Amino acid sequence: MFWRKWPALNSKNLPPLVLLHGGFGSWTHWIANIEYFACNRDVIVPDLPGLGSSATPPIPHTVEGLSKIISDGLGLVLAGRNNFHLVGFSFGGLLGSAVAVAQGACCKSFVAVGASGFGKLHNVIDGLILPGPNWTEEERRKAHLRNLELLMIKETKNIDELAVYCHDSNIHHARMKSRKMSLSDGFFQNLPNIRSRVGGIWGEFDSTAGGEKLISLRRDIIHRHDPSSLFQIISGAGHWVMYETPSIFNKTLNSMILHYESSL
Repeated sequence: MFWRKWPALNSKNLPPLVLLHGGFGSWTHWIANIEYFACNRDVIVPDLPGLGSSATPPIPHTVEGLSKIISDGLGLVLAGRNNFHLVGFSFGGLLGSAVAVAQGACCKSFVAVGASGFGKLHNVIDGLILPGPNWTEEERRKAHLRNLELLMIKETKNIDELAVYCHDSNIHHARMKSRKMSLSDGFFQNLPNIRSRVGGIWGEFDSTAGGEKLISLRRDIIHRHDPSSLFQIISGAGHWVMYETPSIFNKTLNSMILHYESSL
C-alpha cells in the first residue's frame, strides 16, 4: 500500500487522523480537507489496495481481505501509537468499519461519510460512462463531467477542473472493482463490533443514499449502536460532500472529533 502523511504544522500531540477514500478513487478524494486538519494533527491518507498508487491485492477481493491489508499497514504507519481517529468515505466507509473493528480500542472514533455497506438502502446510479482506451481527451472530459454530475457532486457549478482531473486520474489507475462489495450490508454487520465512538456525515443530495428519508434511517441505525453518536446532513451537498462543501464539512468533522476526544 502507498501511504501519505502530512505532519501537524502546530504539534499539539493530538491523535492522528486517518482518511480512507472511496471506490475508484485515491487520496485525492480528500484534497480539499487535508490542509485544514494538518494544522493541528498528523493526517494519514492511504491509497486503498488496487487503487491509486497502491499495488493490486490478491484475488478474490473481499472486504475482509482488503481491510486486513489496511489494518496491518496502519499498524506499521502509526509506529506504536495506540490512538487515532478514522474517517471513511463511500467504499472507504465500508472498509473503515472493518478496520475499526480490527483496531479495537486504538481507534478512538470512526466517522462514516456517505458510506456504503448498508445493503438494500444503497441507491444504484444508472447511466455512468467508463471512458474507452481510445477516447480523445475531450471525450473523456465530457464523460467525467457527466459521471461527476450523476454520482458525486450535486451542483454543476461546483464541478471544477481539479475535480475532473482527479476523477480522470483515479479512474485510470483503478484496478480493484468495489461495486459488489459496496452493495453488501457489511457496514451494518460490522457496526455492533466497533468499540470506538461512531458518527456520520452525509450530503443532503447524496446520490447513493436514496433520499433524506433513507439517510435518516442510516442515522437511526448508527444511533442504535451508539446512542450519543453525532450525525450531520449537510444541506445542498452531493455524495462527494467534503469536496463540494469543504468549509462546512471540515468544521463539522472537526467538531465531531473534538467532541469525541473530550468524552474519552
